[in-house]
Amino acid sequence: MTDLALRPTWQMTDQELLAEADAIARADDKSALADPVTLMRHLTPGYKRRAHLRVIGRELRRLHTGETDRLMILTPPQVGKSVTAVVGGSFWWLALHPAHRVIVGSYGNSLALNRGRSVRKMVIEHGHRYDLRLERGSQAVNDWQLTTGGGMKSVGVGAGVTGVNGDIAMIDDPHKSRAEADSLRRRDAVHDWYSGDIISRLSPGAPVVLIMTPWHPDDIRGRLLADEGRIEDGGRWRVIHMPALCVDPANDPLGRPAGAPLPHPKIPPRDTAAALRHWEDRRRSSSVRDWAALYQGDPKPAEGALLSRKLLRERRCYGQDPTCGPCNTTVLRAAVAVDPSGGGRDTAGLIAGYLGGDRRLYITHDASGVMSSHDWSRKACELAADTDADRIIVETDFGGDMATLSIRTAWEALRREEVERWRLALDVATDKEAMASTVYTRAAKFNRLCPRIVTVKARKGKLLRAEPIAQQWTEDRIRTAAYLPELEDEWATWQPDHTDSPGRIDASTYLAYALLPVPNSGTGRMAAPPSGQMPSTGMSPLE
Repeated sequence: MTDLALRPTWQMTDQELLAEADAIARADDKSALADPVTLMRHLTPGYKRRAHLRVIGRELRRLHTGETDRLMILTPPQVGKSVTAVVGGSFWWLALHPAHRVIVGSYGNSLALNRGRSVRKMVIEHGHRYDLRLERGSQAVNDWQLTTGGGMKSVGVGAGVTGVNGDIAMIDDPHKSRAEADSLRRRDAVHDWYSGDIISRLSPGAPVVLIMTPWHPDDIRGRLLADEGRIEDGGRWRVIHMPALCVDPANDPLGRPAGAPLPHPKIPPRDTAAALRHWEDRRRSSSVRDWAALYQGDPKPAEGALLSRKLLRERRCYGQDPTCGPCNTTVLRAAVAVDPSGGGRDTAGLIAGYLGGDRRLYITHDASGVMSSHDWSRKACELAADTDADRIIVETDFGGDMATLSIRTAWEALRREEVERWRLALDVATDKEAMASTVYTRAAKFNRLCPRIVTVKARKGKLLRAEPIAQQWTEDRIRTAAYLPELEDEWATWQPDHTDSPGRIDASTYLAYALLPVPNSGTGRMAAPPSGQMPSTGMSPLE
């Protein structure tokens, strides 16, 4: 406020009035930089301030003052956390640090671009208040610069940020959906992207903000807390967890009593009854698992009845010491096991592996998926050819002799196709060139009789069949010799009351019964399967 404010306005000239109005506006703009929520309310009249958003703004302010360099904000979906933390927070950060580069990452390029576009729009409309202006020609919404040297890079999970240095990273909802969060492969991809692409591009001391709705115990939130810990436990991350209904009044950031609802931007702040009805409606409309994860921020492990994830990780045998497992063991016998899908509706289990010279079963391939009998029979034959399997084990509970016929038909069809490709290759290449081609190699794999087909009838319950094989895994007689996340997930999460058919578990169970030596037999040799059925292993009969 200037001295002009002490004089009556009627005594001021037009220039003095304009100068006074400009000084007041500048003072308001400066005071609005207290935190992102204050700034958003100042610049966007329609922005609704709520108690939980003020908490987010306060925590970002603490990040700015250097109290911590890792901030994790966990809330239910659709409560304004991303608009406040990512859009408002990024603009606020650039207003305070105009030379900084902000990296924004999300599960997909489209969402990340929307965030970048929103911040860029704020720079265009309000940046002049804070001396923020776009660099001439900086039109790309995914990577734009300021005349002051700062700017923003927006990327989706999996996209690289090579060539860009970041002074702060905003990770906004890195997991897209339940299906992706439940996929070990996708969780690994998100973690690798964060570790390899995002963190590697940050300047020394650059802070990281993770804003998300929890999905899974092993999502990026869970992994980071397991690796780096919470700040109150001597770790690195400051965690702000605001569930839909308060469950821990002693540690609730809003100071709510037990059961009190989280505010919502579209519900008046004093109408707690409406907020409570909203969250209770979400509870009724959600599964128990989703309510615990998405709305209460407490994802429950889908603990299975067979194996733990920890043990499955310990039984991996790939990318390790060259003296370990499949790197130095001989292959005594290889096989492919098939659990056909029920009319193509369920997952057809299709697993390959071999018995090593150390008398362990090594599982090497998982080609399972939802497919027709035509498709799984061809895939089984291709897998048998690629692994030089001497047998294909197939369950015939529902298909009967048709399963055997499908495999034999598929093998003969593939043999003819590959031989024909080989003949065509000979027409366009010399004998020497053709002999060195992949076409010849593949044709040679099929230029033999169809592997022996072993049929099984799974008359016992799935749990009774699988438990003895799980025990073999526990006793280190089974290992995975390749990266097979879907197989591990199924063994770690399946429950006996699940309505879906565990095709991967069934197929790997048949494979183990066929290849593992009989325990305590003293021979270490395979038992010959009587009458084309599975051998009696002393573990769990299929009949």
